[in-house]
Amino acid sequence: MATVTVEINGRPYAVGCADGQEERVRILAKQFDANVRQVAADVGHVGDLRLFLMGALVLADELHEARLQVGTAPATGQIAPPSDAGVAEALNAVAARIEKIAQGL
Repeated sequence: MATVTVEINGRPYAVGCADGQEERVRILAKQFDANVRQVAADVGHVGDLRLFLMGALVLADELHEARLQVGTAPATGQIAPPSDAGVAEALNAVAARIEKIAQGL
């Protein structure tokens, strides 16, 4: 298992990922960082945990809308599970890190 340091909203975070997935995690982190920074610009600083939650919800909404457009998600509001194990693993690692941060608050 590899470890990648990513920067979200100006702070570094070490994230575990599968070997060979480091660049993908960096790309995903940059996308997440852009969403978190946009949320912070829109609502102000409300704490990292809330910014991360709102940023994740924005991404989840974008993903759901994209899946609706290509017909892979039901219109009932249920979100289809990720089909790529590497992305799921990266997101699980990020979620675990966010949980650790939340426990420290």
